[in-house]
Amino acid sequence: MQTTTVHKMKALPVMEAFYTLQGEGHHQGRAAYFIRLGGCDVGCAWCDVKESWDAKTHPEKKIDEIVEEAVASRERHARSSQVSGAGRQTPDIVVVTGGEPLMHDCTGITKALHNAGFKTHLETSGTHPLSGEWDWVCFSPKKFKEPLPGIFEAANELKVVVYNRSDFKWAEKNAALVPLGCKLFLQPEWSKSTVVTPMIIEYIKQNPLWEFSLQLHKYIQVP
Repeated sequence: MQTTTVHKMKALPVMEAFYTLQGEGHHQGRAAYFIRLGGCDVGCAWCDVKESWDAKTHPEKKIDEIVEEAVASRERHARSSQVSGAGRQTPDIVVVTGGEPLMHDCTGITKALHNAGFKTHLETSGTHPLSGEWDWVCFSPKKFKEPLPGIFEAANELKVVVYNRSDFKWAEKNAALVPLGCKLFLQPEWSKSTVVTPMIIEYIKQNPLWEFSLQLHKYIQVP
């Protein structure tokens, strides 16, 4: 678990929150509750949630209220006792994403989510200091704004979006800095997937430490 102790915020700008399947990376296909925070200063030209960039356009919610909604969603969807069998527990994953969630102090929300029995997953470009208590850190660096050095050692998963052939060099630059055992993923940028997917396939065949990440949620049409 990755931990940074800083002053904790009592409210955060929430663009949206929803229960769905994780569509990308190591936990692809698993049920998860997503909390999308407003605010991002990375400026990816191909970002598909540009409406998240301005934090001021999204209402601030008290952390207690955010977590209460996550708990209510868990209770509505709980079916594990009927289908999982004796001795099994359903993993209750909450993914904090954005925007860029580390623009905000995440200490308070992660502590509250842990107290409510959730596993906390972070999706970040690493351009702001790490805060919060995380069970899984998905680090997705972008060329538009380089990550801070402190994020590399915290990464459980490196996910690089491939827009053109030069992104393989960018991927290797970042892969050289993450810990051994960090999962390595290459993911086609959605609008260029027809072009770059064959390139990624061939690259992984020649560099098998990498794995393919697909935006599954867009194919199966869930949030």
